[in-house]
Amino acid sequence: MTDTALLGRRLAALRAARGQLPAPRPGPEAPTGRSVGASRAERLAAAVGGEWLSGPGGHVVRVEPETIALPLERARLASLPGQPPADARLVCLDTETTGLGTAAGTLAFLVGIGWWEGDRFRQVQLVCPDHGNEAALLAAVEAAIPPDSWLVTYNGRGFDWPLLVTRYRLMRRPAPVHAGMLDLLPHVRRLFRHRLGDARLATVERELLGVRRDGDVASAEIPERYLAFVHGGSAEPLAPVVTHNAEDVRSLGRLLVHLDRRYADPDRRRHAPAGDLVALARGYTRERRHHAALECLDEADAGWRPPSPGSRAWPGLPPTPLVTVSRERIRAERARTLRRLGRPSDAATAWEALAVAGGPGAAHAWVEVAKVREHVLGDHAGALAATAAAERAAERSRLLGIPCPTLEPALAMRRRRLDGRLQRARDEAFPGDARTGRRW
Repeated sequence: MTDTALLGRRLAALRAARGQLPAPRPGPEAPTGRSVGASRAERLAAAVGGEWLSGPGGHVVRVEPETIALPLERARLASLPGQPPADARLVCLDTETTGLGTAAGTLAFLVGIGWWEGDRFRQVQLVCPDHGNEAALLAAVEAAIPPDSWLVTYNGRGFDWPLLVTRYRLMRRPAPVHAGMLDLLPHVRRLFRHRLGDARLATVERELLGVRRDGDVASAEIPERYLAFVHGGSAEPLAPVVTHNAEDVRSLGRLLVHLDRRYADPDRRRHAPAGDLVALARGYTRERRHHAALECLDEADAGWRPPSPGSRAWPGLPPTPLVTVSRERIRAERARTLRRLGRPSDAATAWEALAVAGGPGAAHAWVEVAKVREHVLGDHAGALAATAAAERAAERSRLLGIPCPTLEPALAMRRRRLDGRLQRARDEAFPGDARTGRRW
């Protein structure tokens, strides 16, 4: 008998056996007349303080936390680097999932969404009762994201949104259309890495926003709690998960307000830590907004002070040991910015002041002075003098045990080039016999 014929006989036997089986009885959690999915959604809604809704794709639980006052000056926030336009609608989004991957086996079972209505921050949370109701969850998420909105996430570009896109593709439907995405994780890393131990949202809440969570569920426990519920467990352990997600979404709004009030407001920005202002200046530089970068560097230089243990980044926040940038580094950034602004003479003056002050960067500062004098001002003799000063500074650093192995050969090449140019200029000014030195 061929394999095909054998497979056909087995399928026929299976169909016959199925026809003899009695009809399934409703399980213990599904009373007569109500589906198992509806009963599970009802239990989940009661546990998390929401309502369960039914649609073509199945059931979804909807929770709406209490709105909070969270005024945000959108025009002022838009002045910061990397922020969306002032008229863009902002929608904060965060997910809770069954794992940390973005492949087909990971489900986003809870999607929290927040947006502004005037000065109030409003939220809605959508919870999937089980895997079979995912279509209803995705439809509700799509309805909650306007096409002209910008999504505000925390690591959403690398995790939350790719995961949701995967789930929509598995359902053979396109992901919700939106105008752009503002992922706050890169902004936090660029602005605050010099004084934060890590960039986790919990650290940001504690160190920047002054928010303390009491009795919060650990993120590592969330997948286990949901899967236990799906397999017939109680829905009560999911109530702290919903609260956790609501706080995450709220913290996205708080972080935007923090950036607006502390860094977009010029009067308050000047009191920020010098390291924050230097990082902000670099953000402006990436967007070629060099005047704004220079203002930040001037404020950083004026407000610089040595770090002290237990200092506060802002009044009212818990004390944290700040790691500040050196004044030499601030002034080096300022000199580079002057050069970008097309002010070479001012840049040379700034580099020279930095070089004369000495310090570990004196040799590099003299090199920058030589570059400006040679390539911009055409002062080859002055460039040679700056090169000689750089050589002396590099020699001092070497004697102190801080050698500059790449700088010293470059200085030797620069000296030879400048000597050659000066010699050619002298020969052109006083032509004569190169061997006797006699002039015509």
